[in-house]
Amino acid sequence: TYFFSLVRSSTPPGSAIKIIATRRPYDDPGVDRVYYRLQLAQDTIVRKTHMPYALGTKRMRQWKEWFFEAPYSVTELPSYTPEVASNPFVAFEQLPPTSRYRFMLEHAHFTIDGFIKGPVCRGQVALNVINDHFWVFFVKPGLSGASAAELFLAKQSGHLALPAESASSIVPLTHWLQYSSNQKAYIKAKYAEVNRILDDRKKLSLDLVWDGDHSNPNAALTVFRHFDSASVVQGLVGKPPITAWIIDYPILERIHYLLVAGFDVYGNLGHQLLTRLYMDFLRMEGEFNFLMFLPKDAQEKEWDFWYDGAPSQVRDYVKESSKFFYHQTDIKYKTGSPKQELYDLLAKKLAPVLGDTYRLRRADVPANDRRWLEKLGDIVGNSAAIIPQTTILTVETGNGAIRLYTVLHNNAHRNISSLLNEESNRRPERDTITVVRGIIGAYPGAFWNVREDNLPRLVEDVANLRSENDYATFMRTYGIRRTNERFWAYSDKLHALDQKQSPIEYGLLDYNRLENR
Repeated sequence: TYFFSLVRSSTPPGSAIKIIATRRPYDDPGVDRVYYRLQLAQDTIVRKTHMPYALGTKRMRQWKEWFFEAPYSVTELPSYTPEVASNPFVAFEQLPPTSRYRFMLEHAHFTIDGFIKGPVCRGQVALNVINDHFWVFFVKPGLSGASAAELFLAKQSGHLALPAESASSIVPLTHWLQYSSNQKAYIKAKYAEVNRILDDRKKLSLDLVWDGDHSNPNAALTVFRHFDSASVVQGLVGKPPITAWIIDYPILERIHYLLVAGFDVYGNLGHQLLTRLYMDFLRMEGEFNFLMFLPKDAQEKEWDFWYDGAPSQVRDYVKESSKFFYHQTDIKYKTGSPKQELYDLLAKKLAPVLGDTYRLRRADVPANDRRWLEKLGDIVGNSAAIIPQTTILTVETGNGAIRLYTVLHNNAHRNISSLLNEESNRRPERDTITVVRGIIGAYPGAFWNVREDNLPRLVEDVANLRSENDYATFMRTYGIRRTNERFWAYSDKLHALDQKQSPIEYGLLDYNRLENR
């Protein structure tokens, strides 16, 4: 399989590529004409940065429909000045909003992966803006009509300015207060617009959620945080999470421009701080979009649980925003667990596009494996808190073949509103485990290998973990450490199986987080 990178070049096709190197992809190229060229990727493909994006006749047909056949006109090209280029709602104002949303939505996994695998998501402080496990859904495109959406975004473009506009600020507080004020103004206008749409439709139902057009697996995503790295995969993976997001076009566009296009890898601490703090707004906005579909009393209950112990200004943020939104959900809930009902309804709605790549309930997962791995996934609390963030588990058959699984440790938090004091919000007694078929994550913390007839014993031993000494004993029994004479042969074997199972997504794992415990 061959992969290519899309690059900006000052030379046309037929001549050698001369890459235009700028800090951000929308910076002034310094030439009269830019050529977008495909360059053969000759470096080793590594999982931590590998983000395949398929080009084909279907995608070309979509692009023609959205950007060449759609009825609109461009009277002026945007400039490269920071206040324009850094704000997509200004730079692309003359492109139809539905087309812009569709462009990002059709491969939403790639769009979200841009920040999950990008330089912005490096380290604990950058990642503690998200929960360890949550599901992502999307608002259906075109709900308000093309002209209404275009007019609304044009009016709000100033309120949607992003930290990239202020470059590497050395006075982040000044800019932060401005962004906070802009966000509140935007939220007020947004929910006024949503109220208007619902007044016309008179129905707040799951018809507002994108179903992938019955064929696109990007309609539902699952995000896992692994303390100082993260992963995103298609589908609803794992047990129902504590939180979920429903992303609309302005959120998706700002996520990309905040964390990918506009993130300055050379920026100072002020720029990185503003970026991290602004992402709090986007997370809470996505969370509230999900809460809108719950009864009013359940909304407040969930929010209080998600932000237990958070500063008052954080707890009041969504409560203040909710005052601008007055519609009640039209979903008829039948139990005292409306969030679980909502998850079930969303799963049913999206069933045609939910794949089974990572599910244990597949034909190629033996019943005995499934039984015991599901028990492993039922472990909650301090035993779960002891194991690494990401563990690759291989189950060895009698003939020496292996089956490949990932054991993910999901850290529980009282809330995730703290920038630098995450440990004080940890709740290890509520930590959970997710077990999946195949590999999720680029940085394994440990390798466990067990013969299939000893799998029940491994699960029992994990459940009985109480201390670091217990885990050291466990690793002596099941671990494949760096010092193991079989280590590299074992590594080659699991990489070969991973490549066979996932030939497009495959890439070499990074071992710099392998634990020595």
